[in-house]
Amino acid sequence: MDPLTAIAWPLRTERLRLRRAVASDAEPTWTWRRLPEVAEWITRAPGDVETYRAQFTDAARLASLLIVELHDPGRPGEAGLPIGDIMVRVEDGWAQDEVAEAARGTQAELGWTFHPASQGRGYATEAVRAAIGACFEPLGLRRVHAGCFAANEPSWRLMERIGMRREEFSRATALHRSGVWMDGMNYGLLAEEWTP
Repeated sequence: MDPLTAIAWPLRTERLRLRRAVASDAEPTWTWRRLPEVAEWITRAPGDVETYRAQFTDAARLASLLIVELHDPGRPGEAGLPIGDIMVRVEDGWAQDEVAEAARGTQAELGWTFHPASQGRGYATEAVRAAIGACFEPLGLRRVHAGCFAANEPSWRLMERIGMRREEFSRATALHRSGVWMDGMNYGLLAEEWTP
């Protein structure tokens, strides 16, 4: 079952609209995911649009992806313009065998990318807050978490800005495509800690 079907789509904020991704979103998202300053930090950075399209349209990936569209009243000519994407992957919490069933589908891993041209206006903060709000209500999850390379300061600053708590700073834990083992950071937030 697809847990994100429990959400009434699209989600709307003051300036944005979040909706489920569809296969035709591959090309718009490619416009920012191919940029070196974005590709540097993402898990997969295919070198061509055909490879990217094949990865993007994978059913499991597509089911967990949201598209962030601009609906800023101050920018009417850009209404509906995709400016980012957010992954919301509902998953099981860790549990001992005897209580594993109670931990199924209780948390979500989050991840995001935004077009550099849209940065610096608070759109990412607004969009990720909306996604977290959907995780806690109506999905009723107990926890969300996200991670990044420690060198990706804009990402972990966003996590802190929206109230996520740093749970781990790991030394040389993640191999970057440059061949360098880099430090990593993981953040989490419990439903009872969330302030809408």
